[in-house]
Amino acid sequence: MKVNEIFASIQGEGILIGIPTTFVRMTGCNLRCSWCDTKYAYEEGKEMSCEEVMAKVKDFSQNHVCITGGEPLLQNEVISLIQKLMDKGYEVCLETNGSKSIENIPCLGSMVISLDIKCPSSGMQEKMNFSNLELLSLNDQLKFIIADNKDYEYAKEIIAKYKPTCSLIMTPVGGRKLKELAEWVLADGLYVRVLPQLHKLIWGEKKGV
Repeated sequence: MKVNEIFASIQGEGILIGIPTTFVRMTGCNLRCSWCDTKYAYEEGKEMSCEEVMAKVKDFSQNHVCITGGEPLLQNEVISLIQKLMDKGYEVCLETNGSKSIENIPCLGSMVISLDIKCPSSGMQEKMNFSNLELLSLNDQLKFIIADNKDYEYAKEIIAKYKPTCSLIMTPVGGRKLKELAEWVLADGLYVRVLPQLHKLIWGEKKGV
């Protein structure tokens, strides 16, 4: 499999925010979101076996592992990697962009699926696989990156239509300016978590965090 980077940091997003985590960032993405902050993962990376990735993960001595990208599900070996990590007792979170089916992921319900739904500002909203929402469990999370009110209203429509039972996350583009989004959510009485990208508040815009 082609891996962009492996590093230890804290989880900066979603329901696991703040937890020390080893990140395995896979190379390659089938989407081109307008506000993407990991464009370096489109092509950059090196080939690694499952065993090599597992050895590197072990070196960081963290119980939580996040498989991210890019889009991890573009590489078939990722499924084997997830299973091997779980067999070793790691708590695994898979971050996926919402365009690829999650039905063949092992241990659904026993790990955390962090599934994006791309809003209009991304330019990728037509690429979403909404059948995934039926597969999400109470352990999982559905994330919306919000650039403006149009994105926010779109997210509300998706939530009303599909009524997901997992945790719902809204984060502003850039991950820092929370006030406007928080005020919209409060005004509407919407039951979602408004969260920053904590790693950016701590370290700013840089790789390996």
